[in-house]
Amino acid sequence: MLGANSKPLEERVFGRPARWLVRHGVRANAVTVVGVALQCAVALSLFPLGYLWQGAVILGVLVTTDALDGTMARAAGTVSKWGAFLDSTLDRVADAAIFAGLTIFLVLQGHWPGAIMGTAALAAGAIVPYARAKAEALGFKASVGIAERTDRLIVALVAAFLTGVGLSWWVVAGALGLLAVASLVTIGQRAAAVYQQAKAAWGTEER
Repeated sequence: MLGANSKPLEERVFGRPARWLVRHGVRANAVTVVGVALQCAVALSLFPLGYLWQGAVILGVLVTTDALDGTMARAAGTVSKWGAFLDSTLDRVADAAIFAGLTIFLVLQGHWPGAIMGTAALAAGAIVPYARAKAEALGFKASVGIAERTDRLIVALVAAFLTGVGLSWWVVAGALGLLAVASLVTIGQRAAAVYQQAKAAWGTEER
């Protein structure tokens, strides 16, 4: 959540609790699984029931502490490709739960335009990390884009909070619509980046 260039900040914020957990035999992967389970439970229970600001605050804390497992792995010397895979995959699960929870809320309120926007944001947001992962599997780089995971989560949670404290449902619905568009733009940016790299590598256009 805090980004690839924020290891010193993560160490300052999470270093002490991470080392305490490691000393007491807690594994980084276990923290990853528990953290995502909590995020899913909060998103799929509080949001549909209309507890938007409460859910946004709790999820904001949980998502921020998402860096704890990585700090633990570095402290214990157990950084591994499996751990990176697990963390990345479960991040997608947590993201889906957050957007699904907001979409279910809008469905239950009968706000169908918002529900459609939420579904679009959920679908397009799932393609964004897939495009990058597929590009990297093929040997390309595709980390460009205006809608990274951090951006999408901040916008969604802030909108949920504002709606929860009394603003119109259109705040969260509009935010989801904006994120759907931004995700589609990001997918296009990543496709263009891969196309340019492929063209440069092979000297011919992609079919």
